[in-house]
Amino acid sequence: MTDAAARRARSPGRATPSIGDVANLAGVSAQTVSRVARGAPSVRDETRRRVLGAMDQLGYFPNTAARALRSGASGTIGVIAHQLARTGESRTVEAVVEAARREGYTVSLVDVQTPNPDDVSAAVQRLSHQTIDGLVIIRAETATPTTLALPPRLPVVVVDSRFVGHHPAVGADQAGGAAALVRHLLDLGHATVHHLAGPPDSVPAASRRDAWHDELVRAGRRVPPVVVGDWSADSGYELAAELLADPELTAVFCANDEMAAGLLRALHEHGVRVPEDVSVVGFDDIPLAGFLWPPLTTARQDFAAIGERLVELLLSQVRDGALLANRHVTVPAPLVVRASTGPARDAGVAGGH
Repeated sequence: MTDAAARRARSPGRATPSIGDVANLAGVSAQTVSRVARGAPSVRDETRRRVLGAMDQLGYFPNTAARALRSGASGTIGVIAHQLARTGESRTVEAVVEAARREGYTVSLVDVQTPNPDDVSAAVQRLSHQTIDGLVIIRAETATPTTLALPPRLPVVVVDSRFVGHHPAVGADQAGGAAALVRHLLDLGHATVHHLAGPPDSVPAASRRDAWHDELVRAGRRVPPVVVGDWSADSGYELAAELLADPELTAVFCANDEMAAGLLRALHEHGVRVPEDVSVVGFDDIPLAGFLWPPLTTARQDFAAIGERLVELLLSQVRDGALLANRHVTVPAPLVVRASTGPARDAGVAGGH
């Protein structure tokens, strides 16, 4: 298209410049213009500059809603999360956003107040009105496949194995990571392992608690009463006294690293040495875990891998119409051994401080 043609394309009385006009002026396909408009990375820099120049010359502005009506695709993924202040949720959302960006998609996020079916279903409806290509549900918690209302034919992927058979799911190996932590402590000679658990309404917390319980039973060890926290460092700090009330305490499996951090401080203030008197492990391997004192033994959640697999499974449905309801991807949660664990001393040492 010549400059004169470009002027005609944007002249009064003529329809708004189209994606075809941009493609003709830039000398590329309409698909390339679409990729540039979405911010997709798979476009050469020189081509991108030419397309953006043509858009500017014609006064063309991509209309996401109109594009969605024409093509059935909006270039947007919906994400529903709960309590973004929690490390697992925030890091998973961050990983999904990054993986979506690499594929040329933007993310529309809704943080629900509670994970009950009504709130999650209402969030789905709000996102559906914004024209999304697919949906990632970070944590459904109390919702089930029968109580969660989803639009028909909407591609969905969930971080929750309860939805396998209904929607594809991706998640860390919660049970495997927790079992490895318990075995590590038992192998160090600890007679049993106490557990500082996450909140009762959390599916990951329940998976880690069940694995802890089953591993102790399998080893023929006493199963101490569970102490329940709320994922926060505050709860780990406050609940230390309850754990220390058991004179047989020599090892604690905390359901996440934040609670472990609070417990480490409390043990220090009680004069209890880690790991000489009590060994402590966490779960997640947050960036801070290696900088606590002592550095924390934990199980690593690969949030980047989880986000990549979530987006991969979602876009397989969006782009290819793949039927993946029975697909469940488990990302390993390997043991990371640091200085917060050591050989067991005689029971009663911690209680004596």
